Amino acid sequence: MKNFSFKVDEIREQFPALSKTVNGLPAAFLDGPGGTQVPRRVVEKINDYLYYRNANSHGVFKTSVESDNLYWQAREVYADFLNCSPEEVAFGANTSSNNFKLALGLVRTMKPGDEVLITDIDHEGNRSPWRTLEDFGIVVKSVKINTDTITLDFEDFKSKLSDKTKVFAVNWAANSCGTITDVKKFIDEAHKVGAITVVDAVHYAPHRPIDVKAIDTDVLLCSAYKFFGPHFGIMYVKKSVGDQIRTVRVMADDNTEAPFKFETGTPAMELAAGSAEAVEFIADIGRTHEEFFLDRLTGLEGRRRFVVAGMMAIDEYEEGLALQLRKELSAMPGVKVFGPEEGHPRTSTVSFNIEGIHSNEIARFLAERGLFVWDGDYYAIETITNVLGLEPSGGLVRIGLAPYNIQSEIDRVIQAVRDFIESKK
Repeated sequence: MKNFSFKVDEIREQFPALSKTVNGLPAAFLDGPGGTQVPRRVVEKINDYLYYRNANSHGVFKTSVESDNLYWQAREVYADFLNCSPEEVAFGANTSSNNFKLALGLVRTMKPGDEVLITDIDHEGNRSPWRTLEDFGIVVKSVKINTDTITLDFEDFKSKLSDKTKVFAVNWAANSCGTITDVKKFIDEAHKVGAITVVDAVHYAPHRPIDVKAIDTDVLLCSAYKFFGPHFGIMYVKKSVGDQIRTVRVMADDNTEAPFKFETGTPAMELAAGSAEAVEFIADIGRTHEEFFLDRLTGLEGRRRFVVAGMMAIDEYEEGLALQLRKELSAMPGVKVFGPEEGHPRTSTVSFNIEGIHSNEIARFLAERGLFVWDGDYYAIETITNVLGLEPSGGLVRIGLAPYNIQSEIDRVIQAVRDFIESKK
């Protein structure tokens, strides 16, 4: 790859929120893992739908027909985002809701004593839906993590996988600290025993390209508000698997046609349109930066090519900033950065704490300086609270980068943490 140059100023111009100030300082939105800011074009797309095409589905009149067409076009956009067919894309309120519907559908064909395998590294959105099945006699087991590196224990996974395992649920990237798991390795093993695999890509999707065919998962979930869209959930379901699932929906016995069988009630068509526009925004980043990744885009065409190029550009840019953050924070007295060793795949999320300090106090100090970061457990409760035991100290401080963040914001964070430490002497 030739010398990479990211056009961050052009991207920042599209986000009105970046004009916000705090105490006379420009706001730095470093809260991306909780949800990114939204470019103007996404809001305009939602407004366009509500102003001019708002109608319920399956009518014969103009606005209803237009609405149905836009909704299907959103599936086509996400088919390019995920590398699947539009018939394999379903929408819902959010990933947690989609996962609960999936779990309650799958349990209809399970029996007491069947097993579900989850992990200690996951967000509760990919743990609690499956733990709920214990009420139906399903046995739920959880894969341990290596507490030093916050990585999944593959040997523990294999020891808990069996012919009784009907579902294996795992995240692709940990929202607690950014650890990326080689999910293909786990999926291949789970398929050997006939288990359905469910990948939570909520934290992965904003940072790297997704190819559901390459990892061969049966189900994958993500949420558009994590990558520049509105609050809306997307679910890929492999057709051969989806055809067999008895879903939970109105007309409970009408379970013949995907992707509609995975959706309940009147869809939020305006949010589907806005979510699709978020992907188009990523594709436009790809069009601008495609030249830097030509050797990695061989064989890709159309929107899919530009989506992949856009995600590659985002990852390349964010990682440079994140690496600086990890190195500078790790060198400060009392600071511990959590996550895998350097060189292990990870997102641009940087999580840390300071010995003897409650994380909320650090976050408040940064907030007063216009630096927006998260603190707590971020619903990665098993990892942060139960395994690492960090609840008494307020969990972790989490800095999450997005492609609209800039070098000066990273410099401000580093200086602010130094100032905080100095104030405690």
